[in-house]
Order: sequence, then structure tokens, then C-alpha cells
Amino acid sequence: MALKFKIVFLFIIGFQISFSQEIENAAILKVILTKAYANEKVIVKNRLQLLNFYCNKAPNNEETLDVINKSELLKNNAATLKKQIDITINEDWSKEFGILFTNQHQYLKSKVNDCLSLEEFQKISAQYGENNQRLMIVSKPMHFANKYCLVKVAYYRNIEHNSGCYYLFEKKNDIWIIVETLNEWST
Repeated sequence: MALKFKIVFLFIIGFQISFSQEIENAAILKVILTKAYANEKVIVKNRLQLLNFYCNKAPNNEETLDVINKSELLKNNAATLKKQIDITINEDWSKEFGILFTNQHQYLKSKVNDCLSLEEFQKISAQYGENNQRLMIVSKPMHFANKYCLVKVAYYRNIEHNSGCYYLFEKKNDIWIIVETLNEWST
């Protein structure tokens, strides 16, 4: 009986940690979406959406190592960050979308609309023949030191003029804020 109790207890703890991480990631996603969609118009019937959100979490790759080497805070937490570099992840933002947009933040939801796959984005771009559409791709958040998070955000277009950066978040008074923008790039 004690073994069953321990297993159930560990399952509950694991579930709470996982759900807590999703809540934290939803809060971080809200900051990113609010910043990115600040100048976008609300999507209504027959209005073309110019900024779309990519459904999948982009995996963190070796490019993160370059970012780590340019920041003292990141260097001091390099071991934790390096453990989170995994190009094989296959996760999406659906849980965070559910947390973020169920019965709240409806104005932001009207700007973001639905997330798209790369194929859906390319189909819409080809349909309208416009070169002003972008796909925002957000990496899986990399949490470290109990109050920091590193997230890569990139903007993809079917033509040139792609761009991106890393946002360093800090949790202050239970609110995630962007404290630094690292490795900004554009083509």
C-alpha cells in the first residue's frame, strides 16, 4: 500500500510541476505576443493577417551556445542551459494557447488568431501573393536560476528580410519581463 501511495504522490508532484511550467510558458508567451502584435490590427472578416504564429515550439540548437558566450549571466548558468539544447523536440504551443486564451486576453487573441504550420503559412502567402506576411517562430523557453528564461523569437518570410533575436526574461514580483535582447539579426 505504501508503494502505491508513493507512486501516486510522485505522479501528482510531476503533474503539478509540468502544469506549473505550462503556466509559466503561457505567461512568457503572452509577453512575446503582446510585444510582437502591438502594431497589428484585429483580424476581422476579409482582413489579411500579416503576422502569423507558428504552432510548433522551435527546438533550441547549438546557436544558443553563441548567445551563452556573450552574457555573464548566461555563462554562469551554462550547464543548465546546455542541458536544454535538444533539436529533437516535437512540442507545440496548444497547451499554452489554451491557458492564455481560454476566457481571457480576447483582444490579443483577436490579433493572433490561430497558429499555423509552415505549409499553411506558405499556402496563404501564395494565395494572396503578398510579400508582407511573416511567420513568428518561438523556441521552447529555457528556464534557469529559478527566475530567468531565454527564448529565441524569429520572423520568417517567404522572401528575404528574415529576422530574430533572443529575449532574456526575468521574473520580478511574479511577472515575467524582458530584461535584455541578445543576438539580434536580420537578412
